[in-house]
Amino acid sequence: MVQRQAERRDVLRRPSVNIETGEVEMTSARRVERDIRKAIITMEIPPGAPLSEQDIAQKLNVSRQPVREAFIALARSGLVDIQPRRGTFVVKISLERMLESRFIRESLETAIVRRACERFDARVRTRIDFYLDAQVVSAEAGDHYGFQRADEMFHAALAEGAGCPTAWSVIDDIKAHMDRVCHLTLPSATALPLLIGQHRAILEAIDARDPDRAEAALKTHLSEILKALPTVQAAHRDLFI
Repeated sequence: MVQRQAERRDVLRRPSVNIETGEVEMTSARRVERDIRKAIITMEIPPGAPLSEQDIAQKLNVSRQPVREAFIALARSGLVDIQPRRGTFVVKISLERMLESRFIRESLETAIVRRACERFDARVRTRIDFYLDAQVVSAEAGDHYGFQRADEMFHAALAEGAGCPTAWSVIDDIKAHMDRVCHLTLPSATALPLLIGQHRAILEAIDARDPDRAEAALKTHLSEILKALPTVQAAHRDLFI
């Protein structure tokens, strides 16, 4: 049991299954972007905070060039704001952009799960069980970021198994505005088991080749952030625009 848990944790760290890059080897800029993105999503670097090229380069032991490239990529995702002659700052959470991202994600993932009910790669289906197990391990350990990573792998695998991995690439590019709010909701004692159960419901509907049930289960799953939003906003007003 201990060995299996260690293996599940390890799969979340291996570049070969890194859904953030889709690459076995990452460039320095991509690694820096990944590390800064993680710090922003987990609120280690809070909304509104300034970012220093020099400080980050020293901390990550890289030159300033990959940090500069990472800032540009994060600016395209809307996570940072590069202001000439003033500096680079983490963007505060925009409710409008978050809701737009959720709408786009639901629209695309609805199509993904319906297609998954028509055809699904058996090899990917086997791998999805591993990601669900990894979510359980992360939940039990209180590892919220690890849970989010396993969650991403689950959803990416749905798209891959349905034969439309590019759709997940589009979602992954815009969902950062949801990720920070999601991270704020995860400490709830009931949040993680609920989300795992919803993932299982989606998968059971796909296994049953029931597109209507799969779509309904997905929409229920993606609506959780809307239920939690008023509480999160009230508790963290300083993090929102």
